[in-house]
Amino acid sequence: MTATATTVGPTGRADRNAAVHPVTMPSVIRSEWIKFRSLRSSWISMAAAVVAIIGIGLLVSYFTKTHWSSMGPGERARFNAVDRSLVGVNLAQLIIGVMGVLYVSGEYGTGMIRSTLSAVPTRIPVIAAKSVVFAIATFCSTAVATVIAFTAGQALLGPHGVGWGAAGAVRAVIGAALYLTLVGLFGLVFGFLVRSTAGGIGTLVGVLLVLPGIFAALPASWNNAVGPYLPSNAGGSLWSLVSDHKTLPPWTGFAVFCAWVAAGLVASGFSLLRRDA
Repeated sequence: MTATATTVGPTGRADRNAAVHPVTMPSVIRSEWIKFRSLRSSWISMAAAVVAIIGIGLLVSYFTKTHWSSMGPGERARFNAVDRSLVGVNLAQLIIGVMGVLYVSGEYGTGMIRSTLSAVPTRIPVIAAKSVVFAIATFCSTAVATVIAFTAGQALLGPHGVGWGAAGAVRAVIGAALYLTLVGLFGLVFGFLVRSTAGGIGTLVGVLLVLPGIFAALPASWNNAVGPYLPSNAGGSLWSLVSDHKTLPPWTGFAVFCAWVAAGLVASGFSLLRRDA
């Protein structure tokens, strides 16, 4: 596949530009990176997610230490130092998910998607490039945030904190960044499928946050059979060390969430190929 350009020569007649460049995957990725870093919403959302991860984690860790003496036996029994420092991930997932929706729905809202698909008429590389750019940017940013939140949070917990050698600590810290990356890609999926910012965000929130609550209210047999396989429940098992017998093993849950995201990206590809921009 090649890109062609038309120029107007000195005679006023249109001539084909001799410089014809192929549209390659690296060039599409480079184009998507330029768009991603030029969007103000990308930087604001990413900064908000980082602040949420670090800020909430440090606040919770600090107040846990200062109020330790007033905590009841039950609360102390449920206490997990790693989870306390990573509690900000719960808010960050919403921010990252919304950012994923906006990354796609914003182009549909402005009509820029037509230019994008004109430059890449095969369309599928657009989804691949957006996924690669978004995943790398999100993982790198959130991984730095979770490392800082854990390290500083454990320091604030004082004698109640743990080190990097604690069971599950490294897995939880890196797993939180992997989980947030998948959440962002899930948002990107709904951006392609719904093509509306409000609709995409509403669908994302419904699937990630509302659906688990609905199943929790259903009979226990239903919830136990389906609940662990819901996207947020499955992915959350990778980074949260507080679990019960109904939670999937960490990497199994991560694989289930990856399957959800992969299925969504495939559906997005079919949608992009079959529907007009």
